[in-house]
Parts: sequence; structure tokens; C-alpha cells
Amino acid sequence: MNTELVEHYTNETSENTRLTRSPHGRLEYQRTQELLRRTLMPPPARILDVGGGAGVHAQWLAADGYDVHLVDPVPAHVDAAAVLSGVTAELGDARQLSIPDQSVDVVLLLGPLYHLTDAADRAQALAEARRVLRPGGLVVAAAISRYLSLMETGTNGRLTAEMTSAVRNVIATGHYDGHVGFMPTHFHTAAELGAEVQAAGLRDVQVYGIEGPSWPALDVAGQGEFDRLVDAALQCARIAEQDPLMINASAHFLAIAHG
Repeated sequence: MNTELVEHYTNETSENTRLTRSPHGRLEYQRTQELLRRTLMPPPARILDVGGGAGVHAQWLAADGYDVHLVDPVPAHVDAAAVLSGVTAELGDARQLSIPDQSVDVVLLLGPLYHLTDAADRAQALAEARRVLRPGGLVVAAAISRYLSLMETGTNGRLTAEMTSAVRNVIATGHYDGHVGFMPTHFHTAAELGAEVQAAGLRDVQVYGIEGPSWPALDVAGQGEFDRLVDAALQCARIAEQDPLMINASAHFLAIAHG
């Protein structure tokens, strides 16, 4: 397992508050719920939440009636998720799951693909997801947009001459060096994410922009304006969610595919 990742989530950040501490995080959370509820088969169904952190999505999925098992490489996350009602949890790695073949209805990969900076590791995680999936089941995989730091810094005034090279590099290569916070990760384009999921042998791949193009403006407006602005932001995200000219303006993508 990646010791840097475990240390980051244990000592440097709280995954429990990631989707509540910023306006764009709150938008991401609402849209992820919306897209999953739109797509998932009705409960009860067996969901494997790989890299599910402390269970922010596992919790509401279990409340909706799903049978949720969470796998995460961070011990503190597993401990937090294991006490949630309707959720079981274990320590593990997306690239080598302990789950039997064809034993779950849905595999969520809402974090692993951007933390796996090597393309071969991402391919292995997707292969594992396909292995444990029952025929006809769903794989749902999230990724971070290569344009996230451009849109964030260009909106909040932090895009300086000194930062320009790093921003251009992540757009060109996908290699993110941490220049606006977080740890080094891989940032995708929507097309790249779709191609990786399809290359894993999954079918009917659809890629959605989660937040749409208005998310950085929400952050600049601040938490106090979120309730006033969120309905328009949600409408904007829905209109642009698969628009080929706008999809990469989202901060995150969601790929949904059948096994």
C-alpha cells in the first residue's frame, strides 16, 4: 500500500469533511448522489465501495437500503466506516481485492484512480473491479479533471506567472504536483477516463461531469451564498454533464459502465 497516501489521510487532512468544507465539495456530494441514484439498480443490491474513505457515500447508500462493504487502505478510515449502520469495512488495496469473483452488483471507485499515478496500477484496479462484479453489474469510477487547477486559480486570483508552468504541465500530462494543495495525483480528461474504463473490458461506458463549470464561482462566493446559488449550479451541471465542449470544466468526472 502507498504509505504516503496513508500518512496524508491520517495526519494531514480529514476525509470526513472533504465534501462539506467547501462550496464545490458540497456541490460534488449532491451531484454524486444524484448520478448514483439515477443509475444504480434498486436496493437491496451488494455494493463494494473501494477507496471509500470514512464512508461518506457508504453511509447514505446503506440508509437507502443497499448492502455496502467498504475497502480502504487507511486504517482510520476503515475504523470510522465500520461503525456506520449497514456498512462493513476492511483494510485493502484497489489493485488486489480480497473479494471473491463475481460477488457484487456494483463496484464504486470514487477515489483510487486519481491516487494511482501509474497507468498500469489504474488498469489493475479496474481489472479487479471487473473481476469481482457480477455479470451485468455496474462499475462507477471517479477522476479529477486536468483543468481543475486552471479553473480554480484563474477564478480566485491565484494564477500567478510562477504557477503557470505547473498548471500547463498538468493539463498536458495529467501529472499533478500538488501546486494548489492535496498530494501528487493523476488528473484525467473525460476522454482519457472513458478510454481507461473501456480498456478494462467494461461495456456501455458513459462519462459525466459531476460539478459542471460553475463550481469555482461557488467557492469565490463562499459558504454563506451556497444555498442561494446551488440550484442554478445544479441545473448548469446537468445541462453540461455530457457536453463534449464543457465536460472537462467539471472538477471531477464519473464514469459508469456495465460488466
